[in-house]
Amino acid sequence: MGSPQGSRRVLALLVLLKTFNLICATEVCSNTILPGSKGDQGERGDDGDQGRLGKAGPPGLRGSRGELGSQGDMGQVGKVGPAGAKGDRGLEGADGPGGLKGKPGSTCDCGRYRKFVGQLDINISKLKNAVKFMKNVILGIKETEEKFYLIVKEARKFKEAQMNCKLRGGALAAPETEDTNSLIGKYVAQAGLTHVFIGQHGQGQEGADLDDSQPQNYTAWAPGEPKEPPTKDGCVQMSSTGAWSQSECDVTMFYVCEFLKRKRGPPSVL
Repeated sequence: MGSPQGSRRVLALLVLLKTFNLICATEVCSNTILPGSKGDQGERGDDGDQGRLGKAGPPGLRGSRGELGSQGDMGQVGKVGPAGAKGDRGLEGADGPGGLKGKPGSTCDCGRYRKFVGQLDINISKLKNAVKFMKNVILGIKETEEKFYLIVKEARKFKEAQMNCKLRGGALAAPETEDTNSLIGKYVAQAGLTHVFIGQHGQGQEGADLDDSQPQNYTAWAPGEPKEPPTKDGCVQMSSTGAWSQSECDVTMFYVCEFLKRKRGPPSVL
């Protein structure tokens, strides 16, 4: 058994604990915070940053048409269009007034002009002779009244020779008379050649400016020629004597081209 003083201390401690529990059970020790009275209204805050744009809404109704604006400046000139169709010929206009009377002419000194014209004729004649000399001697071109003849010193096969003459504006020479054949034969001999390709009349001359309106029956075959009946595609050569003979078409040799005078000038020698 304890002393009475110890018992009083224990009793006092129990009373203290009871009192503390009662105090904690009241609103003072509660965790719940009760709202206070409403305060005064605060000042207005600053404007916030602009928010992001939202999605585009549906289009509105079409508005009424506005007033017509003022006329703008003139634009650049466009490209020229195609030419139109030719119009009808207009009516003939009225005759204009007559001109003033001219001054009387002076007397013609015809003697002086006749002398000038005569000297001009002489000079033209000399020029023609010089041109003929150039063609016949320098360029080696022969001619008759109707045609020019040119030996092309480029060895070609027969078909190539035909095409080359055509490109020059003529055709392979096809003698139509004995005089022409003799002229070409002497031409070949003067050139120091033994044989050249020539054509037959109407052969390989399509599109060439040559006159084949009249049938030509002239031939100058050498004895024993032709060995076979000549054909349109046959190949013919002429010797320096003017004699004709059949030839292989695939061999290469020089050839003679002919050109009409009435439609073309001197042939190209290039």
